[in-house]
Amino acid sequence: MRTEKVSFYSEGDKLSGVVYLPDSDPGKPWPAIVQGPGFLGLKDARHYIMMFEKLCAAGYACLCFDYRGWGDSEGKQRGWVMPQWQAEDIRNSITYLQTRADINPDRIATYGSGGTGGGNAIYVAAMDQRVKCAVCYLGISNGRDWLHSMRREHEWVDYLKRIQEDRKKRVLTGAGEIVSAREEIMVQTPERQTTTVKKEVEAKIPQQMPLQCAEAIIEYSPEDVVHKIAPRATLFIAVENDAVTPEEQSVRLYEKAGEPKKLILFRQTTHYGIYNDYFNEVAGAVVDFYNRYLKYHKIDVTEKS
Repeated sequence: MRTEKVSFYSEGDKLSGVVYLPDSDPGKPWPAIVQGPGFLGLKDARHYIMMFEKLCAAGYACLCFDYRGWGDSEGKQRGWVMPQWQAEDIRNSITYLQTRADINPDRIATYGSGGTGGGNAIYVAAMDQRVKCAVCYLGISNGRDWLHSMRREHEWVDYLKRIQEDRKKRVLTGAGEIVSAREEIMVQTPERQTTTVKKEVEAKIPQQMPLQCAEAIIEYSPEDVVHKIAPRATLFIAVENDAVTPEEQSVRLYEKAGEPKKLILFRQTTHYGIYNDYFNEVAGAVVDFYNRYLKYHKIDVTEKS
């Protein structure tokens, strides 16, 4: 696998990314897969790169980048999680790939891992016909339900009131409340406090962000648009009893998606544990999916007996 540092613009902000390329030229111009990081994710996370190694070996180019305001990318609003902005960044990354002579502009797919990352892969595919298929790995279907699932009912009611008050504050003063990203936007699980996943980028991940981001996530609902992807294919990967992104979120996306679609549920692991426990199985399923729905075949045969 070869790597190339790249940059491109999204709504005026210069984004930083890395293109991962197969070692040899057969298949060039290559089909390509684009990934925007997951919730509080950065492009250099090792578990992302491990997947790109498998995809490049299978003949795919990959692009992973930092969203505007994150990591090495420009952006005045540093560390904001705004799904609508992130979706636009992904769409602009697709456009960037289409400008490259080594990429097949008609064979581009999305891939997303973790929370809003998985949801974004679906959301962009639904909005943008250039996406030929999509993989949602531990993603969310509904931001409101996701944030609600982390809180007891009385906490949720108070949280909604707090968000409403923050909107009033922003209108009257021009600035809202800044909160802990891990405790007042999402609520981290005990596993998150001890996991070594993302340790190589941990120091670069913002610890605070505006409460306004919670409002944006609440309004974010990939399940409302997932049906628009068909007849393009979707793959959903979930973990049973996932305390971070409950598997019901993936199940709802799967149920509302049109065909062709596939759902894979892994048992006896956790949200972060799957990256080690089942990496080869997940990577194999992802490669097989793209082999079926992203590669271009000059001869296509359909037969019924």
